[in-house]
Amino acid sequence: MKKLVAGMAVFAAMALVAVPAALATPTGGYAVFAQCPVKTAKVNGCIYSPTTSGYITIAKTEVPIVATQVLQGGLLRPEEEFVKHMAPALNGETLTKTAQKVPGGLAGLVECDKIKEVLLRISCELLFENGLTGVNAVTELAEPASSVVLNSANEQLGTGTALTLPVKVKLENPLLGSECYIGSSKEPIKLNLTTGKTSGGPTGKPGTQTTKEGGGILVISGVSLVSNTFTAPKATGCGLLGVLDGIINEKLGLPSTKNTAVLNGSVEIANSELVEESEG
Repeated sequence: MKKLVAGMAVFAAMALVAVPAALATPTGGYAVFAQCPVKTAKVNGCIYSPTTSGYITIAKTEVPIVATQVLQGGLLRPEEEFVKHMAPALNGETLTKTAQKVPGGLAGLVECDKIKEVLLRISCELLFENGLTGVNAVTELAEPASSVVLNSANEQLGTGTALTLPVKVKLENPLLGSECYIGSSKEPIKLNLTTGKTSGGPTGKPGTQTTKEGGGILVISGVSLVSNTFTAPKATGCGLLGVLDGIINEKLGLPSTKNTAVLNGSVEIANSELVEESEG
């Protein structure tokens, strides 16, 4: 009996020690870096960058950014000055999967009377009759986090590529199924974003630098990253066995080289050691 009690006491003591470690998260101003993999090899920095407004125009359709989307995770020790690749966020969402409403919804993408397959056409009509016409566009990371590259010199100078971001866009609606994408891991939409000028398109902004937490966190506010040089491939996987691909591509004008992205927001960067030290 004494051995049993002693064993239980040891187990309880171990549990008490383990719980704080498991629940340790950054505190204070460093709390935004909760998804930074501070214990991952070669990670020496953390980034938290919310995009709060802007738009993405793919061919004929413009989708405004009204819901905040966050780029977050670690920054790997640079092999080239001013250039850093990202390490994946702890929760797997290096780029949060944030839905943005597509103006016009399904009515702007699909015309039911042009669908030849009878059952699919009936399903389309039923969806419209029931008012389920909304379509969301969700921009997702299309390649590993290490393919996301930040160039801090270009960001501040407003020249060249400040952020390389390979993405794919998921179109969400019951009729379109769960695998309707523009772009893929094999054929991503590669955004080479600048804070400077584009040729015949929008002009970005490097933003304003300040610090917080006694200088431990660099804050760049009022950043605008822009691009009008990326290609959007055809949509695939839309509807039952992809039968809506052709209709979606015709309506959107895909593939397209006439596309624009404007991402407005801010950036916070901190040394990973300081983030880890703040954990409570």
